[in-house]
Amino acid sequence: MKERIPRFLLERPSPGQEARRGGLSLLLLDKAIAHVSEFIRTTYIQWDMASRRGLFQRLDPRIKTLFLLLFVVAVSLKKTLFSELVLAAFLMILVILSRLPLFQFYRRIFILGGLFGFLIPLPSALNIFIPGDLLFTLAEFSKPPAIAGYSLPQTIGPTREGLFGLLMLTSRVANSLSVTFLVLYTTPFPEIIRGLRVFRLPEMALIVMTLTYQYVFLFVNTVRDMCLAKKARTAGSERGEAARSWAAGRMAFFFIRSQVRFEDVYKAMVARGFSGTVRIASPGRLLPFDVFWGSFLLGAGILILLL
Repeated sequence: MKERIPRFLLERPSPGQEARRGGLSLLLLDKAIAHVSEFIRTTYIQWDMASRRGLFQRLDPRIKTLFLLLFVVAVSLKKTLFSELVLAAFLMILVILSRLPLFQFYRRIFILGGLFGFLIPLPSALNIFIPGDLLFTLAEFSKPPAIAGYSLPQTIGPTREGLFGLLMLTSRVANSLSVTFLVLYTTPFPEIIRGLRVFRLPEMALIVMTLTYQYVFLFVNTVRDMCLAKKARTAGSERGEAARSWAAGRMAFFFIRSQVRFEDVYKAMVARGFSGTVRIASPGRLLPFDVFWGSFLLGAGILILLL
C-alpha cells in the first residue's frame, strides 16, 4: 500500500527555514510557551517554599511586612560598601534559616541585579558623568569633543568615584531584591494582603490587588493555550503579515475577554451579596515567637542603620 503521508510532514525543517525573517515560526511559539510555562512553574515553586517549616514561613505577615519596609529603607540609606556587605551577609543567614535553596534564590538576584544594577548604569562610571581620578583610558582625542553643545573630556575612561557609585548601586539593587524575594518566597499572597493592613490601606485597594493577582494566572493560562493551539495548526513559518495579524487579533481578543471577565466577576459578587464594602479577616494576635523575632529583626535593622 502506497504511503499517503504528505512529504512536508516527513521532512525536518532546517533552522534557517524555521526562523524565517518576518514570519511566525514554530521556534518562536516554542519560546513563548516555554516562557509562560516557566512563569507558572516559578509560581508553584514559590507556593512550595512558602509551605516549608522555616523561620520566615512561621512569622506573622505583619512582622514580615514591617521587615520589608525597614530593610528596604536601610538598604537605600547606607553609603558604604562595608555596610551593604554586612546587610547582604545578614540576609543570607535569614535565607538559610528559612530553608530556601540558595542557588535558585540568588541566581535570580544575580541576573536581575547584574542587569539593572550593573550593566545598564555601567556608563555612569565614566568621567563623562562623574569626574574624578581616572583609572585607565578608554579613548583619547586631540581636542575635547562636543556633542549637542556639551563638551566632553579629552580623555575618556572610568573614574574611581564613578566605579564606587556603580558598585554601591549594584549592591543596593541586589540587597533590595534579596529582602523582597525573601518575603515573597516565604509568604502566600493572601497573607501578604492581610499583612498590608498594618499600613491602613483601604480594603477596596486590597481586594483589587487580590483580583488582579488571580487574573494574572488566568491570563497566563490563556496565552499558553492559544500558543499551543496555534502551534498545533501551524505546519511551518507564516508570512510576516499573517503573523502580525494573528498577534493583533490576540491583543483584541484579550481586551474583549478582560471586559467580559470583569463584568462576570462583578455580577457573581453582587449575586453573593456584595454591597460595596469588603472585609478582610485580621491576622489575629501576635504569638510570643513573632514578638521575639520581630524585636530581633527590629534591633538588627536599627543596628545596621547605625553602622
